[in-house]
Parts: sequence; C-alpha cells; structure tokens
Amino acid sequence: MSHGLRYKTNRYLLGSLETTGEYRPNQLDYQTYMVWQPNRRWTLDFLGNISENHYTFRPKDRETSFGTMEDVKTFRVYFDGQERDIFRTLFGTASLTRHIGDSTSIKLLWSAFHTKEQECYDIQGQYWLDDAGSAEQLGVGTYAEHARNYLTANVQSVKLMYTRLLRQHNIEGALTYKWEHVREQSREYEMRDSSGYSVPHTAERLNLIYTLNSQQNMRSRRFEGYVQDVYRWNTAYASSGDDTAEPDMGNYFTLTYGVRFAHWSFNGETLLSPRASLAIVPARNRDITYRLATGLYYQAPFYKELRDTSLTTTGITVATLNRNIKSQRSWQFIAAMDYRFKMMGQRPFKFTAEAYYKLLGNLIPYNVQNVKVTYYGENLTSGHAMGLDLKLFGEFVPGTDSWLSFSLMRTSQHFNETTLNSQPSARPEGVLSSERTLNSESFPLPTDQRYAINLHFTDYFPGTDRWKMTLRLAYADGLPFGAPHRGIEAQHFRAPAYKRADIGMSYLAVKNRVEGRRWDVKSLWIGLDCLNLFGISNVNSYYWVTDVTNRYWAVPNYLTGRQLNVRVTVEL
Repeated sequence: MSHGLRYKTNRYLLGSLETTGEYRPNQLDYQTYMVWQPNRRWTLDFLGNISENHYTFRPKDRETSFGTMEDVKTFRVYFDGQERDIFRTLFGTASLTRHIGDSTSIKLLWSAFHTKEQECYDIQGQYWLDDAGSAEQLGVGTYAEHARNYLTANVQSVKLMYTRLLRQHNIEGALTYKWEHVREQSREYEMRDSSGYSVPHTAERLNLIYTLNSQQNMRSRRFEGYVQDVYRWNTAYASSGDDTAEPDMGNYFTLTYGVRFAHWSFNGETLLSPRASLAIVPARNRDITYRLATGLYYQAPFYKELRDTSLTTTGITVATLNRNIKSQRSWQFIAAMDYRFKMMGQRPFKFTAEAYYKLLGNLIPYNVQNVKVTYYGENLTSGHAMGLDLKLFGEFVPGTDSWLSFSLMRTSQHFNETTLNSQPSARPEGVLSSERTLNSESFPLPTDQRYAINLHFTDYFPGTDRWKMTLRLAYADGLPFGAPHRGIEAQHFRAPAYKRADIGMSYLAVKNRVEGRRWDVKSLWIGLDCLNLFGISNVNSYYWVTDVTNRYWAVPNYLTGRQLNVRVTVEL
C-alpha cells in the first residue's frame, strides 16, 4: 500500500512575467495504490487519483519592447477584470486477477474517470502601440474578453484480459466496453476596438469579432478489443531443432504482432488496426539491437474534436456535434537501432537512433492561440510526418546519468480534394468565414518543430562525491503561428528558436543510512538551481494588435526569465 499527497503553487514563477498582477494558482492531488493477495491464485489491486487545480488571475498592466535594434516598438496595456478557472479530476481503477497455474491469468478491470472544468473570465485591456524611435503612435485600442464555460465528463469502462505464456510465445488479448457522458455549456465573446472603430467594422451595426454559444449533452458507447502475440526464437535452435544449442551461435529474434478493433456508437465507425514489430540481436554482436515496426494506427476523437462550429445569420458562432467525424489515421514505418557499449573506464553507455515516416489521413485540423487549442470539427486535411531521433545516454561520471539528444522533423498537411471541391459551411471557432480560403498548397502542422538539441550533464566536484553539478542545455526550432481568427492555412510565420540553459548544484547532507530510528534516512540532498541562466527571453505566444491602417502587429509573450530554485530531497 502506498499513498502520496502533493501541493504545488506557481505563484512565484508566474509573478515574474511581464504582465503584472495578482497570480494565485495552486494544485492539490492525492494518489493511492493498494494491493491485496489472499493467496497465490488471487490478486486484488486499486489505483486512485484525486486532483483539483485552481487558477485565479487579476492582471494590472504590461509593457513590452520588441523588434530590432534599428526598429524598436513599445507596447503598453492596462487591464481591468479577472479570470477564475477550476479543474477537478477523479480517477480510479480496480482489477481482480485469477492466476491459473504459472503461465495463465485472467484479469477483470473496472475504471472510472470524472472531470469538471470551469473557465470564467471578464478581462478588458486598453493598449498603446508606439514606435520607440520616432515616438509615433501606431495603434491605440480596447478589447474585452468574456467567457462562462462549464464542462463535465464521465467515462467508465469494464475490461476482461487474458494472458498466457508458452515456451516461445506470450499471448495476450482483451475486450473492453466503455460508456461516456459529456455535458457542456459555453458562452464566449470578444470585442475589439481599434482606433475608435469596432473590428470587424460595418456602417449598419456594432459587431463583435468573435462569439460562441454551445450547449451539448453527449452520450456514447465504445467497444474495443485486441489480440497480440510476442514470439521469440533463435536461428541456432531453428536450424538444429535442439533447444540445447549454444545461444551465441544464432541470431535472436522477437516478433510482436497483433490486431486491434474498435466500434463507436456515436458515428457508427468500426476500425481494424493491424501492427507488427521485429527486433533482431545479431550473433556477431549481442550489444546491437535492430528494430523494425509498421502498422495502421487510429486516434479516435473525443468531445473537443467533435465540436463543429458555424456562423448563423445573426453573427453568432454556434457549436454542434459532427456525427460524421472519423478517426484520424496514420500508417507508420519505423527503423531503429540500439547500441550498448562501455568506455571511460568500463562505464555503461547506450546510443539509440530512430527514423520514422507517418502517412496521415482524415486529420482534424486545429488552431493554437496562446495556450488554447481549437479544433475544426471536421476531417479536412491529409499529410505526413517524418523525422530522425538520435540519443547518447550513459555514465560520463560513475553513478550519474547524462545524455545528449538530437532530433530532426518535418511535417506537412494539405486540404483534401473533397474539401477543395465543396466549400464547407462549418469553420473553427473564431475564424472569420469570409477570410477562410482553401487551396491545394501544403502547410506545416502546428507541431512542426524542425530540429531540437538537448543536453543533460551531471558531474561531481573533484575529490568528493557530496557536491554534484548538473547542466541542462536546450536549443529548438520555433513553432509555426499566424494571426488570430484566421485558418490554419494562414500560419505563415514561425516563432524564434527556443534557447535555454539551467545549472544547479546539490550537496549530500546525509550520506549513510541512520539506524535505530523509526524513520531511517538513507540520503538527504540540498540543491540550488539557476533556471534560465542567461535570462534569455523565449517567446511563448503572441498578442495581436492592429494599428491605424488595420495592420496586424504580433507582440511577443515571453516566458519567465532567470529564476532561482531551492530544493530538498529526502530518501527514506
């Protein structure tokens, strides 16, 4: 039996952002895991989690400078209002296992998930955009954002699982029945005034730039299952027909293959997903493993992906549930290699390389504005993703873990031919229908990070194992983005590269286990970290404003600067 209770607040961290105000975020969660085994044939276990997150924010003002050294812009905002969000989650799963001999078991699992989300804000901002060099006022305006969003979801499932171990096979199968209930009530709107004119501006009436009205009550059922086999063999055994043959004489093979199926009552879709992977350990070098994998994978949509929005004649965006939605599809092809070796005094190291290609279909596009993800609610695009991941992992210093990783990736998507031939009536939330144009040109996925380099290095101070230093470096490409209330095809810009350096020192205050006490302390570490050592201003998102010529300006929202962190780690 084990329990855990955690309380966390990011008040100090968020207080260092450019937007000043009162930040009161806090998270409280409890976890438990219990096992009861009355005899060797039966096992009963339970895993539970309760989490409640609160976020209260009262912004006051903000001032940001951006641009180049020759062309500096300043942006100032004064705020009124507040935001109050609550996210409550309960999860539990219980399983009863019957062991039939040493090689067969049957397990019955029940799980339940409940979430309740509340997003409420009324925030008004009055902003000024100036040219710092000429003191020219480029834009002045006001915006107001309002939301009363409530969502409750309940998901329960029952699963029957069977496993059997044979001499060279590990067979596994399961059937799952799941029922879902989601209720939503959302009201959102945004008003924007630029230089005395409401946007979008018409002479007949006052319009809001964005509105949303959604009231949903969805119930659905899912039936899922899978069958899988892990088959292991050695070519020396196969050629001689004798299991007592020397293992080093042949190549080791591990073939994992199976099929998954699923049926969803909401759209009547039935899926069949075959997949297979092969691992080879050659006889000439047991430290190398080659891996090949392929398969057809589906990502079944949940509630947020179903919400299809359309603009009514009164100018209000109304959300409905798309019962013709299909699961997103991906044909995947993966080739990889693992190489284990020793160097620097027989210390263990491991090098991994993996190349992948994914052919994507029935994609449900989505927009990302700040930290909000909005789906289109339709299968509009197809595309691909391809990349290479390299990682060196090992003990550069005895007893410590360090690694260096390098990744390359390229993604692309385009609108389906059926989408191009017929202008759809639906549109994503907040995307102006009059400005949405479909074309056959390709554009990147929102996750298109073309490169990333990460280093984690740990070392001890010379002559002692009580003082330890940790260095973390990160350099990664920025993600694509575009102006708000536009479609995904308008994501023509890319954020600057992400650069980060962290350094920390730790001292081992208690090294040996203290005997003779109720609570024995094995070790106690005291650490001091300097996060974002060089104070680099990394861009998280953009705040968009318009000037007197109705030109959009992207004002960067920066992540936190240099921070100090103190930590104490106790091992009992």
